[in-house]
Amino acid sequence: MDMLGGDDIAAAALDDWRRLAQGLHARYRVDDFAAAARFVAAVAEAGDEVGHHPRVAIAPGVVDLKLSTEDAIYREDDGTEHVVEWMTQQDVDLARRITEVAAAQGLAPDPAAVSVLELGLDTPDSARVAPVWAALLTGDPASRGRGTPGDEVRDAAQRIPNLWFDDPAEERAGQRVHVEVYVAPEAAGPRIAAAVAAGATVVDDSQAPRLVVLADPDGNRGVVCAPGA
Repeated sequence: MDMLGGDDIAAAALDDWRRLAQGLHARYRVDDFAAAARFVAAVAEAGDEVGHHPRVAIAPGVVDLKLSTEDAIYREDDGTEHVVEWMTQQDVDLARRITEVAAAQGLAPDPAAVSVLELGLDTPDSARVAPVWAALLTGDPASRGRGTPGDEVRDAAQRIPNLWFDDPAEERAGQRVHVEVYVAPEAAGPRIAAAVAAGATVVDDSQAPRLVVLADPDGNRGVVCAPGA
């Protein structure tokens, strides 16, 4: 299926869900593990009906879900097609169905609490270093370029954060790896304010609120990303 753009996803008005990185994410509050299990079982049935399922994680008091399509189609301007992991219409449709399931079970969504962590590495030659990081992080050479037309390292089981590569416009002494924290748009401001209150400085807010670069007192950089903003 064709990948959806940000405008398409915004137009879907999925109130319980937030677009972060390559997927749609939701969190629902549950009273106990039994309630979580009932919800996941109902979500599984909804997914069985359409042959598509979310990734699910259960933690104390919450159920986290991610929807994405592993074989979405990305087309370049010249018509070249790539198979990528991204959001498609089937993810939007299943998100709506899961929202209905949660409402029927009386579960409250907490979309402001969703987040995704990714790693970025500055390098002028990703093809040279990506095999090393694929082996180090996942032990699987196939994780290099999985779900992306580039060299990005993505673990099939999603046990570790994605690692992507950037050719820096300027040389930065010291730090070459930085973290990127994807948050819901409504959480970006408070997250940045909390970091600043803890001692961070804002290095670059020229793309705010979608992307703000922060540095800790030692100069180590991190990025707060709110792609749906």
